[in-house]
Amino acid sequence: MTDIAIVVGSVRPGRYSRQVADWVHAEASKRTDATFEIVDLADYPLPHLDEPVPASAGQYANEHTRSWSAAVAAFDGYVFVTPEYNHSTSGVLKNALDYLYAEWNNKAAGFVSYGVAGGARAVEHLRLIAAELQLATVRSQVALSFYTDFEQFTTLTPGAHQYDALTATLDQLVAWSNALAPLRTELRL
Repeated sequence: MTDIAIVVGSVRPGRYSRQVADWVHAEASKRTDATFEIVDLADYPLPHLDEPVPASAGQYANEHTRSWSAAVAAFDGYVFVTPEYNHSTSGVLKNALDYLYAEWNNKAAGFVSYGVAGGARAVEHLRLIAAELQLATVRSQVALSFYTDFEQFTTLTPGAHQYDALTATLDQLVAWSNALAPLRTELRL
């Protein structure tokens, strides 16, 4: 079975990302083609990148890095739930991505973003980062607007079209994760 992590990309007090991730998880859990698990960055308190050797070497000096490595390596693909801060993703998500390299390789990634402009610019930046990490990003994405998908700018109430967008994103993510499996297996030999 394909295992997909739903990565909660913010640790900010009062964050919206957890309720968005919970919505993604509730919908994704109805599927039978993969398993889905929430991975909350709040549970992996990573300081600003403090590894003395580049991540591509895979030589981790710190226990927090080894713990994060084990969590990420366990999955075949990822849904990144990201806010948009200052026309980009959150610093904590960028930092978490930077900590590792091989653990991300030859896996698929999809995006669920939120913000005033739906978080579209955060996803644009994440796609560039993912390419360098050899993460294959799927075309479909969910872009939740504070104006239309959050009641009184606080409570997630996605429109019907967002459910369709999520289904399309997950369909592509599972398919790509499965398609990349031979590459992951070949490289482990």
